[in-house]
Order: sequence, then C-alpha cells, then structure tokens
Amino acid sequence: MSTQFRSLMAAFPTGVAVVTAFDLDDTPWGMTVSSLSSVSLDPPTLLVCLRDTSPTLDAVVRNGSFTVNLLHHEARAAAELFSSGDPDRFRQVAWARPESVGGPHLVDAAHAAADCEVDHMHRTGTHVVVFGRVARVVHRSASQPLLYGLRQYASWPQIA
Repeated sequence: MSTQFRSLMAAFPTGVAVVTAFDLDDTPWGMTVSSLSSVSLDPPTLLVCLRDTSPTLDAVVRNGSFTVNLLHHEARAAAELFSSGDPDRFRQVAWARPESVGGPHLVDAAHAAADCEVDHMHRTGTHVVVFGRVARVVHRSASQPLLYGLRQYASWPQIA
C-alpha cells in the first residue's frame, strides 16, 4: 500500500516550501515540505506536516515558532538542498532573521514567508501535523511559485 499511496500523492502537484526554525541554542534548522495547507482566515492559520524524527520538528516544538518559506520557480537548488539532510545547508543560502517570531527567511529562494507561532500539534503515523497561527507575512517578489508533482520540479505555466 505504501508504494501505491506514494504514486497517488505524486500525481497531485503542489507548491514547494521550506519550513525553518531556530533551536534553543539559536541554531537554524529547515526542511523542504510539500504538505502545507491553509486552515483558517480568522485567525490566520496554516498547517505543515513534519517527519517525527526531524531535527527541524524538534526546533519547532522547543522554540514554539517557525517560518514557512514559499519557494519561487528558480529555487529548485534550495528545495533539493533542504531535502538532502546536508548539515551545512544554512551556509549555502542567504537567510535573514525574522522581526519577531519564526525561523530563518530564505531571502533569495522564497518569494514569500509566513512567520508562525505553534497553536497545536497532532501526531499521525510517521509525521506530526503542526498548526501555526500566522503572526506576519512577508512578500519578497511577485515570482512564480516552484511546483512539485510527478516526482519533478516545475514552474507555473505562462498565462497569455
């Protein structure tokens, strides 16, 4: 069933984001996600699904906040870097601290970012669903989003 489920989800294209957080030692952590969804406009809330063994999840839980960086169509390298497990990933990208709560903003790779405070979490299977109340949204550019589907990256098609 696992192989069939993976094939099913591969046929569902989605945007690509990197979730970032600082741990209690102020070390930045981050991972590429495609399991992201808006939940509510009032209060503004979104959810992300993070692997239960992820150090990024550990930082989110301990710090109580995170940032969702929505990647633009030219940020495939960042998406691959943050899905690789490379321990030096933050030395390979430009990033900035948020104004208040949240994790690092990927300033060159993200067209928008949402700083969130953890509202609550729910463990299911191998992942934890993290609900975050959006405290701040930053738009960096009007770039097209990076998409992922059929196990490949793509950009939004040009609309005439």
